[in-house]
Amino acid sequence: MADAWIMKGLPLDNPLRIRSAAELTAWVNEIGFLPFFANAVEGFSAEEHVAAEFWWTGDRAEDPWEWREVIAGGHEVAYGKFFDGRAGFISRDWLPAFANARRDGWDFDGRWQSGAASRRELAIMERFVDPESDDEPQFTGAEILSTELKKLAGFGKGGEKNYPGVLTGLQMQLYLVIGGFRRRQNKRGEDYGMAVSVLMTPESIWGYPLLSSAYGEEPAASWDRIFAQVRRLYPSTAEADVVKLIGRRPAEG
Repeated sequence: MADAWIMKGLPLDNPLRIRSAAELTAWVNEIGFLPFFANAVEGFSAEEHVAAEFWWTGDRAEDPWEWREVIAGGHEVAYGKFFDGRAGFISRDWLPAFANARRDGWDFDGRWQSGAASRRELAIMERFVDPESDDEPQFTGAEILSTELKKLAGFGKGGEKNYPGVLTGLQMQLYLVIGGFRRRQNKRGEDYGMAVSVLMTPESIWGYPLLSSAYGEEPAASWDRIFAQVRRLYPSTAEADVVKLIGRRPAEG
């Protein structure tokens, strides 16, 4: 028999337990960013501050798995695979620092034109931004179901490989976020199946001026601020565990 997936969490009567999507959003805004699941930084996750027994119940009021859909679609904070390739949240106040550090100062069009982006990344990103833009990036404003994006970008049987890995990498670089969830539709226009993530650029939600507002500082300096925030919140955490979670420090220019 396979091992059960044991979720961490707080007792129902713990006054510090997060009880709603709104409370979780408020906490993200308070501390700046938050992984969804438990990780090497003990205590630094949504999982460890909710009730373990409510996961995957389907109760939108109580289930943290349902909350992620509410929060992603609400656009008050960003949701996506931002922490060691796993899901988490970033407040609007901290999005510029993450974008600058993770992109190493590059918009995607510049990254592509410099030769730093892969052909598989381009196959996805050209649905969202003009890769040949010579000035401020030109965004399409597209909102694409992850299942549809896979087909549009040419991944799958007989096509490009490792769609999940490439898509996760683009979220880690803050070029894409999960802007909501929708169910697929059949030929009659009827919803079916589980809700599927909707991919968007963060610029199409919060605007290019916000996402580029930290471009004036060294990417390494933005990373230092992110690192310092985790250490401020969890000072006893080993440096290596923080780096694993937020990624390696960019080289200084």
